[in-house]
Amino acid sequence: MDAIQSLGYSVFFEDSLTQLVSYIEQGNYSKIFILTDDNTGKYCLPLVVSKLENRSYDLIEITAGEENKNIDFCIGVWKMLIDFGADRRSLLINLGGGVVTDLGGFVASTFKRGIDFVNIPTTLLSQVDASVGGKTGVDMDSIKNIIGTFTQPKAVFIDHEFLNTLPQREILSGMAEMLKHGLIADKSYWERLKNNIVAIPNQELVYHSVGIKNNVVLEDPHEKGLRKSLNFGHTVGHAVETYSLDNDENHLTHGEAIAIGMICESWLSYKKAGLSQDVLNEIVSVITRMYPKYEVNDASFDELAALMKKDKKNEGDEINCTLLSDIGTCVINQICTVEELFDSLRFYKGL
Repeated sequence: MDAIQSLGYSVFFEDSLTQLVSYIEQGNYSKIFILTDDNTGKYCLPLVVSKLENRSYDLIEITAGEENKNIDFCIGVWKMLIDFGADRRSLLINLGGGVVTDLGGFVASTFKRGIDFVNIPTTLLSQVDASVGGKTGVDMDSIKNIIGTFTQPKAVFIDHEFLNTLPQREILSGMAEMLKHGLIADKSYWERLKNNIVAIPNQELVYHSVGIKNNVVLEDPHEKGLRKSLNFGHTVGHAVETYSLDNDENHLTHGEAIAIGMICESWLSYKKAGLSQDVLNEIVSVITRMYPKYEVNDASFDELAALMKKDKKNEGDEINCTLLSDIGTCVINQICTVEELFDSLRFYKGL
């Protein structure tokens, strides 16, 4: 399985941690830092350390959870880098899910105006989503990824073994992005995924998803056109995810929220973009079979609308969505009114 070539860096799949060691040896770095959260520090760090053998490194650990992907935690990591004597020839290894790679990439891209970093995504979601694209960022005032940069890692190392450490709920969270890749770009891939629901997707499926996203990113690095296709399901999904994070003790995962968003935005696609009733029914059937129903309260609609209006994809006061005309074909820059978005949530509620 060859490495995937992204925007000036490689995504390694085969024997990836050995590739990491080789990269470090060639980099001639003054200091090595590993950023983890308390989950990956326990379950994933030992494997990485065993590959590093006697190479010295400093460990920085943050608390797991999307609620901690904020500027306060960045300040803590920056201070640790200063305390450990990091300089411009230092390397930051981000070992974890999307929170770690997003936050770690942002920290590295801004510390002393930028130090090298590599990502080792350990969740299915981060492997198929955050592994390519060069987006770094943190949340602020209940707006996801509103502060960040486009900065490419020096390399990404994907090890399928890390997926064995995940609970089924986290596997399903990553599956939502894989399903999205099929819906927006590859009908045959969608067919494979919808008919072969397994506990952990095999490495070839992960590789295919990374390839789909990478092809989009290579064509549109800064999200001016085609890359907006990756936002399918995310206008409604991000709003529901943020609402749940703020209001539910057992809040939705990213993938569970995006699953809701894909149902709502498939309905909008049926109403506005020519998606057929049969295809809408198929998408709804597949997603509702995989993901539990979430009770969307009518009282939450105004707050959800306020969150959707703050989405970074919008231009002016209009809410910008990506919709489907068919499985494998999407249409970007589709303006949806608040009432249309409310109707899509009512459709979801009525399932």
